[in-house]
Amino acid sequence: MWLDATLAYLHYIAIFMLFAFLTVQLVFIREPLDERLVRRLGRIDIAYFVTAIAVLVTGFLRATLGAKGADFYFNSWPIYVKLGLFLAVGIISVKPTLTFIRWRRFFEKDAAWKEPGDEQASIRRLIMIEVHLAALIPVFAVIMARGLGH
Repeated sequence: MWLDATLAYLHYIAIFMLFAFLTVQLVFIREPLDERLVRRLGRIDIAYFVTAIAVLVTGFLRATLGAKGADFYFNSWPIYVKLGLFLAVGIISVKPTLTFIRWRRFFEKDAAWKEPGDEQASIRRLIMIEVHLAALIPVFAVIMARGLGH
């Protein structure tokens, strides 16, 4: 029982951190870009990636070692919807990550470089899509936890 409670806590903390890092990215991407902000976005993106891995690992541990057991989760369709949404968020996050790296390199070559506003707006939209897709995952978690997906 303690293991189940501990895994649940770690999973929830990882989820809250994931949303926190996405929110910080959304706030920062609205600002005029300078080298300092682009470097900060890159560091936040790394933290977001690490947190996403923590969400995945703790979720898997909960499903396999938790009180309900692996059969409860893996014989239920909502877990596959959750994993699909998680994968979609991960795939969408690749473009912002690569863009943050590219922007950093531009600033390293030319400190006066200015990002065209349309690309910044496009990246902000992608991050917003990530947030909205990630926000759907708990809906299926609730369905799954209540045994409604069997």
